[in-house]
Amino acid sequence: MTDVAIVGVGLHPFGRYGDKPALDMGAEAARSALADAGADWAQVQTAYVGSYEVSNPDAIVGWLGLTGIPVRGVFNGCATGGTSLQMAAQAIRHGDADVAMAIGMDKHPRGAFAADPSVVGLPAWYGRTGMFLTTHFFGTKITRYMHDYGISPASLAKIAAKNLRNGSINPQAWRRKAVPVEEILTSEIVNYPLTRYMYCSPDEGAAAVVLCRADLAHKFTSSPVFLRASELRSRRSGAFEVQSPSLPLQSSPSPTVDASRAAYESAGLGPGDVHVAQLQDTDAGSELIHMAENGFCADGEQEKWIAEGATEIGGRLPVNTDGGLIANGEPIGASGLRQVYEIVLQLQGRAGERQVAGQPRVGYTHLYGAPGASVVSIFSR
Repeated sequence: MTDVAIVGVGLHPFGRYGDKPALDMGAEAARSALADAGADWAQVQTAYVGSYEVSNPDAIVGWLGLTGIPVRGVFNGCATGGTSLQMAAQAIRHGDADVAMAIGMDKHPRGAFAADPSVVGLPAWYGRTGMFLTTHFFGTKITRYMHDYGISPASLAKIAAKNLRNGSINPQAWRRKAVPVEEILTSEIVNYPLTRYMYCSPDEGAAAVVLCRADLAHKFTSSPVFLRASELRSRRSGAFEVQSPSLPLQSSPSPTVDASRAAYESAGLGPGDVHVAQLQDTDAGSELIHMAENGFCADGEQEKWIAEGATEIGGRLPVNTDGGLIANGEPIGASGLRQVYEIVLQLQGRAGERQVAGQPRVGYTHLYGAPGASVVSIFSR
């Protein structure tokens, strides 16, 4: 099978940009990735463009150039970025293209968590009393997990504090202010036990990746990053997680478990080989659960890992070194490719103040999209 390399990455920082269209942001991220690869759009032979808000993201060709190549729109919930990456890599592996791109962008309205009536047609009190579906889902899920495995709210606060601290040293992050653990614990509860600082927020932004056949990578860069595996899996039973998140998790394993196992097998690596990881942190509880679901520790061991600082930038497995979703927010179509952007910088030693010591050799990204799609990708230099 043809090996695939990543030779360029680009990011339009996440945040709020007034009337600026998502397609504009996507085009900027794509141009940045092409510049990083020393390439131009005319060399790209196929592209996969992900978005929730833009119904025809393939229209990005109007900004990048009407070269006539196949460009496909992608949407797979919060797993969109990883799905577009996997599809671009598959196009190369199957011989459909030598050079491909994955691009993600979105521009989400304000107020999703507050249930602003002008946004989602619900009264403001609906969100403020903890009844908004997404926040309720994550709150209920982590409550059961904490009960089953003896996890304290302090561990959730430490995860949020870590990600906000990492965001504070990331010049591209949206939230660039560190928040102490105690302030996170005592801030407004959205859905017990999750407080306002423990959740990510919807926002705007874009990211892009240039991929090529590995044997051509030297034409673009002296430091390619190789995509060792990229696996997508969906749930194996009903709408369990959304409808009944308080039931025992073991009765319906997350698709993350299947995706991670498949990725490790495909890459010929295991959890112990990973030096730096990006895990879906829609909320602090999600990051905690995903540590175990991706095989990095056993259920319940997270409390000890977090107390020891194992997931800090200087720890044994740095997680969400750029601040993750909690510091960057989540424009759905772009967030998975933001993870890839960070891992590539880390593996190439370009992450600046947040660089993991010793320039890691193996990186890992994980996405989870409710109610049941997960993408895991593994990278090496």
